[in-house]
Amino acid sequence: MGGEVIIVALIFGTIFGVYYLHYSTRNKERLALIDKGADASIFNQGRRSGVPMWKILILNLALLLVGIGLAIFIAALLSDVLGMDEDVAYPGTILVMAGLGLFAGFNLTKRLEGSN
Repeated sequence: MGGEVIIVALIFGTIFGVYYLHYSTRNKERLALIDKGADASIFNQGRRSGVPMWKILILNLALLLVGIGLAIFIAALLSDVLGMDEDVAYPGTILVMAGLGLFAGFNLTKRLEGSN
């Protein structure tokens, strides 16, 4: 019983530590740049002004779910028609098709951002 509590505490502590380190380091870096008289516009250089993030997220999620749905259908065909072992057909096909769906989402996202 005690081991599970320690593992959960370590996971949350690690996540908190990473975020704390990220934000405190970013704040110190920005304060040092401002102290040296750097232009404040350099803080906004990495931000996109094109396609909203929610559209990209929905596009990638939709293609991922379509890939998983197709994978289940293909795995059922592989196991029923070709007699492939279900323990191999389902996970393998789901992982391959999910990866292809995410790759297609990446390419469509690049195309969306390039059109603006």
